[in-house]
Amino acid sequence: MLIKACLNGSRRPDEHDALPLSPAALAGDAHECQQAGAGAVHIHPRGMGGRETLDPDACAAAIEAIRDQCPGLPIGLTTGLWIVGNSVQRHALIKRWTVLPDFCSVNFAEPGTEELGDLLLNKGIGVEAGLSSIADARVFVESPLRERCLRVLIEIEPGGPDEPVKSAAAIIRVLDAGGIRLPRLQHGLGACAWPILRDSLARGYDVRIGLEDTLTLRDNSRATKNSDLVASVAELVSQTAARR
Repeated sequence: MLIKACLNGSRRPDEHDALPLSPAALAGDAHECQQAGAGAVHIHPRGMGGRETLDPDACAAAIEAIRDQCPGLPIGLTTGLWIVGNSVQRHALIKRWTVLPDFCSVNFAEPGTEELGDLLLNKGIGVEAGLSSIADARVFVESPLRERCLRVLIEIEPGGPDEPVKSAAAIIRVLDAGGIRLPRLQHGLGACAWPILRDSLARGYDVRIGLEDTLTLRDNSRATKNSDLVASVAELVSQTAARR
């Protein structure tokens, strides 16, 4: 079972003292998370002023720093459309990447998904299909990318029409009915991070945790750093395996 550490996301620096933003901080954090049990990391590289960026140089610096400290650890980047504002500019920036991540998450609610997926795959970058709703799942089931992705990400945010686990189950039903057999990783954000993670473990899916998704540990206390969250999940994974 994969534990993926999501190190920073879109969070502001003032949201947590240990939020890693610079290449050096991301690399140090990735190493600690790997030691705690993470089998991959997901990052949002930052540029001027600590803002998220898809700039080739900034992305390369983050990737190279992590690879230097964590040889062999798979590295994933975001492709979130909000970073640049339009799919044409996003495509142009990613086309210029020369230092490549191992995989990227692609949000199927955003325009330009098929073109982006083709670009990434042609560069040899794995694609994680990010699905946050039944509508996203239906789009993915009909997409030509459905058989070409590395895994499916079932991504649940708080505040949806149903309680989080029910929302995830609805997406899963669409995937099952559509014959999708790709590996699945299920995760939640904010208040639903831990309920969704426990449901993912029960289903035997891969999991994700880190300061991007939640600032609190299982007991609702504030996490000191990313590796504390990973260690807590690694303990849950071991407990789950022991019960099977």
